[in-house]
Amino acid sequence: MNLELLIHECKSNNTKAQEQLFRLLSPKLFSVCIKYSKNYAEAQDNLQDGFLIIFEKIHQFDNKGSFEGWSKRVMINNILQKYRTQGVFEIVSENYPDVVDVEVEEETVSMEFLTKIIQELPDKYRLAFNLYVLDNYSHKEIAALLNISEGTSKSNLSRARAILKEKIENKASNEMNAAK
Repeated sequence: MNLELLIHECKSNNTKAQEQLFRLLSPKLFSVCIKYSKNYAEAQDNLQDGFLIIFEKIHQFDNKGSFEGWSKRVMINNILQKYRTQGVFEIVSENYPDVVDVEVEEETVSMEFLTKIIQELPDKYRLAFNLYVLDNYSHKEIAALLNISEGTSKSNLSRARAILKEKIENKASNEMNAAK
């Protein structure tokens, strides 16, 4: 069944079509969930909740643009809404330090380690980092999505980068000391 027909069937609440769509899109959408979640279990919950919303709102998809892109945006918005209700984005300070560059040597830092330390970031830093760095949102878009100011978005990104840089440097230092 092609994607357009699958979407049409899902709009008619065909559970077999919904299952097929879930199987088709869940690997890609799970990677979105894992980026925005604290851990694997939370990512699984977010994936399930996000698909419920996708099926509930699928009639709003008007075949303009990519369905995968639309689904990804629904998934991200669902996860961000959960964080908004938890008060994660309360503003502490609008002052933000200079931009921190993080240099990563691919042979010393694995993707698993990067994913782990990104997931360990406090929610507001992790979300700003993922939206800006991994999904190419502007600070203006992030501010609108998270209901914060652009300055807070920049501050949270800068703090996320500083924390990640410190963890990467600590790992490199520990590995050098262990090699001695």
